[in-house]
Amino acid sequence: MGLSYLDFGEFTQRDAAGQEEGTFTVNAYNLNLTRISTLNAFTLGITAKLAVAGMAEYKAVAVLTDIGGIFKHPEKDLTVGLVLKNIGYEVKSFNGNEPEPLPFDAQLGFTYKPEHMPLRFSLTAHHLQNFNLTFADTTVTPQSGRKNKKSVGNEIARHLVVGTEFLLIKNFAVRAGYNHLRCRELRLENAGGAAGFSLGAMLRRKAFQLDYARATYHVASASNNFTVSTSLQKIFKPKKEKAA
Repeated sequence: MGLSYLDFGEFTQRDAAGQEEGTFTVNAYNLNLTRISTLNAFTLGITAKLAVAGMAEYKAVAVLTDIGGIFKHPEKDLTVGLVLKNIGYEVKSFNGNEPEPLPFDAQLGFTYKPEHMPLRFSLTAHHLQNFNLTFADTTVTPQSGRKNKKSVGNEIARHLVVGTEFLLIKNFAVRAGYNHLRCRELRLENAGGAAGFSLGAMLRRKAFQLDYARATYHVASASNNFTVSTSLQKIFKPKKEKAA
């Protein structure tokens, strides 16, 4: 069971003429329940979600489901996963009219660590249900001297996220990743600002694991994420008594 909450803060409310009328808040939360089952080398999971978003006096509600499966090779360090995200229906829209489409996403990915190498590679293909992920740049005009470039190679690359993990020691690793779609959509015309690139590290100590990741979205901003995870079974597992 999990709960995600996002608060966008307080905004100034104005009328059509620009006159200030007060303030309003924007927030969203997601309540989810997950069930996982493992059968030999396969692990299957399903998540039921209730998503609610609020903006001033307006609210939107949706019920969704994520379905996924993982195959872990019994002998090699190879994992393949498939997930269908955000299958569902918007129960209530902000304007109270027709429901809006939900952000459905079909993803396929794999990770592989060659034997005797301290590296693990990963590749994820996202939005498989929609081949065309490019958009028409409205700033491109005959007067600008630029063109909307489209190619099969660029279309394929926009679906891919690549990553690598350098396993320095057993309980410490350094990670790096690249998202081509994020790079192409959020970079500036004359400055990429490392958009689409991410770096991170993992440190494991006894029953706890600490993960840090920094992902660059735009030349003006990046996200920093810290995650602390543990196994309650390891924490509360009774210690074995020493033999006399």
